[in-house]
Amino acid sequence: QVQLVESGGGLVQPGGSLRLSCAASGFTLDDRAIGWFRQAPGKEREGVSCISTYDRLTYYADSVKGRFTISGDNAKNTVYLQMNSLKPEDTAVYYCATANVFSAYGCYENDYWGQGTQVTVSP
Repeated sequence: QVQLVESGGGLVQPGGSLRLSCAASGFTLDDRAIGWFRQAPGKEREGVSCISTYDRLTYYADSVKGRFTISGDNAKNTVYLQMNSLKPEDTAVYYCATANVFSAYGCYENDYWGQGTQVTVSP
């Protein structure tokens, strides 16, 4: 049974850092791309970053390039999202999801989702 569990969210001041984790079970990271998505209140969900550990490829949305880093630990079957220089506009619920398609524009055909973790960036 495929399961994704996010953790690491919280409240942080602008300019601060957080590291989100997405622990996967029921498959291995090399079998699927994993994407991070976020949804702020009143806004549509957007793709933030994506990783294909098998192909060693990553994708970042323009809004987070240079600030966020995605990585995968195959031994722990976990994907991380290191978020630095956080801004109030990064406030959202962050989700990880499996993806059957990895492209230069992000991860698509997301069939399994985690429950989400809240990230709040505020003074």
